[in-house]
Amino acid sequence: MATSRHYLGGKLIEQDFELEKVSDFATGKHCVWFDLVDPSPEDLHKLAEELDLHELAVDDALNGRQRPKLDYYESHLFITLYQAKFDRETREVNLAEVGIFVTKNAVVTVRLGNEFDMSAVERRWDQSSELAEFGTAFLLWGLLDVVIDGYFEIVQPLDEELEKLEDIMFAPARTDTLIQKRSYELRKALVQLRRVAVPIREVINPLIKHNGEILHNDMIAYYQDLYDHTMRVADWTDSLRDLVTTLLETNLTIQGNRLNQIMKQVTSWAAIIAVPTAITGFYGQNIPYPGFNESWGFWVSSVAILIISGGLFWAFKKRDWL
Repeated sequence: MATSRHYLGGKLIEQDFELEKVSDFATGKHCVWFDLVDPSPEDLHKLAEELDLHELAVDDALNGRQRPKLDYYESHLFITLYQAKFDRETREVNLAEVGIFVTKNAVVTVRLGNEFDMSAVERRWDQSSELAEFGTAFLLWGLLDVVIDGYFEIVQPLDEELEKLEDIMFAPARTDTLIQKRSYELRKALVQLRRVAVPIREVINPLIKHNGEILHNDMIAYYQDLYDHTMRVADWTDSLRDLVTTLLETNLTIQGNRLNQIMKQVTSWAAIIAVPTAITGFYGQNIPYPGFNESWGFWVSSVAILIISGGLFWAFKKRDWL
């Protein structure tokens, strides 16, 4: 027994049937979905013979690690997608791959591992059951819709993380190491998301233009909506990547300004300290000078140190060097 569905005339009539029944149901006005998790090569090749699946597509489904793509074959389509989830604690994007075979009357999903949340796809189908009459076009749309909506659920928290990074960057007690670490984590997450989200455009766009036995134009408006969502995700992701780069450049500018401020302070204090050093060094020569061996000579030199050093301190403070 496996997760599966059997529709007839837009009505769900059976669930969780055996693999052997797929080819029997995939005829006429019937429409089936069958989900395979970590299938053996024997099971998948057996299904390939029954549904006339191409061997190259079967090998891609078994091996995994494919880029998001759409392949056309004579009897079916083969699509590779990635579901993405964002871990707020580690700030990492976790990906789950699924291979999809789409024939005229059947949709077969192949998952390597159980990370892909297929229950969310089933809920989307149940919420839009009035579209079930469109068969495989409806099933594929529901799956794509869940995947793309998942990208929005990642972009939003990434945007929030960037806002937090801005607050940290301009905080009085800022930590450069934390800023660099957060920037790297967010940039890495955005690169991972972009790698799986942007190619979806090249999957959906041909589906919109394709008009054949497998997919027809009855649901073209829904696929156009998917394409619009994909473009929004791509644009939002690129904007966030640019913002991360801008924040890194801003951080370098802030560090440079802080370094200049520190150098001004160090130089100012060095100039102030040079005054008593020069005076005491001058009066420390082994020659008589005004006030030599006299108490008033000591007081004159001390007052000169205080006045000149105080004057320098006031001048530097006025120029915001201290």
